[in-house]
Amino acid sequence: MAQTIRRGGKGVRRAAATRTTKAKVAQARRTTGSVLDSAIGALPVSEHRLHQVFLAMILGFAATAIWLVASMAGVPTMAAAQLAGLAGDAGFEVRRVEVRGVRRMNELKVYEKVLAERDRAMPLVDLAALRDDLLQLSWVEDARVSRQLPDTLVVDIVERSPRAVLKKPGRYVLIDATGHELEPVKADRARTMLALSGPGAGKQIEALDKLLEAAPALKPQVREAEWVGNRRWNLSFKTGQVLALPQGDEAGASALVSFAKLDGVNRLLGGQVAYFDMRAPDRIYLRVPGRAQQAAKDEIAKAAAKAKAEAE
Repeated sequence: MAQTIRRGGKGVRRAAATRTTKAKVAQARRTTGSVLDSAIGALPVSEHRLHQVFLAMILGFAATAIWLVASMAGVPTMAAAQLAGLAGDAGFEVRRVEVRGVRRMNELKVYEKVLAERDRAMPLVDLAALRDDLLQLSWVEDARVSRQLPDTLVVDIVERSPRAVLKKPGRYVLIDATGHELEPVKADRARTMLALSGPGAGKQIEALDKLLEAAPALKPQVREAEWVGNRRWNLSFKTGQVLALPQGDEAGASALVSFAKLDGVNRLLGGQVAYFDMRAPDRIYLRVPGRAQQAAKDEIAKAAAKAKAEAE
């Protein structure tokens, strides 16, 4: 009996290999499905909730893409302007300004900065830019601007504290503890405060405060401090007397403490000595007004008396 052999048909080995591959694929699908199902089942949310989360993520990505395209076309700007107009029509616009924290500075300076926002819709007020403008005022150390709906801007000011006056040619300038210049002041007001003089003295006020803390009993007596040669201090007291200190923070503080002890024992302040020079480490030089003139007169009188005695 003749057999018919089909050309191109699969051999026994190829057929077996195909069946093995299909079995492996089916097994992998069953394994992957069971692992994914187990992972989803382990989550503390329902499958329906997960579908909602995935849907929200897809919608979020879509909204972001739409916003990016709209931004390129200028749509958000137009929408913001339209929203601001609606807010203004509804009464959400700047009608009042409330300033807090001002005690020493001219309050009108603050209002000049803020009142430019009057009648502006609240959403259009740039709070950060307004704060930056306020920080340009010499008295303002810090500022905070906030909206108080529907129609009020609230400005909280932190003022700088005046510490001394700086003597400049023909005028006095009020400064804070960092040397920041606040405003010019008249001479009568300057006389009631510690006055600084000398090139760069304003930047040395913190160092001066530290120096004076070394002798707290003398601190209230100091009326003026001159920064000499960008290296040392001359202190002028309310009595008009002057104390020259050596250069260097430690040397200056040590000399000031020594002077305070001498004053406590010998009452130097208020006495006849006009100038105390403590720049030398082991001695103090004193200058008494008129002492040189009096000594010269005494020498002349002594010479005249001697000449008279010799003539007789």
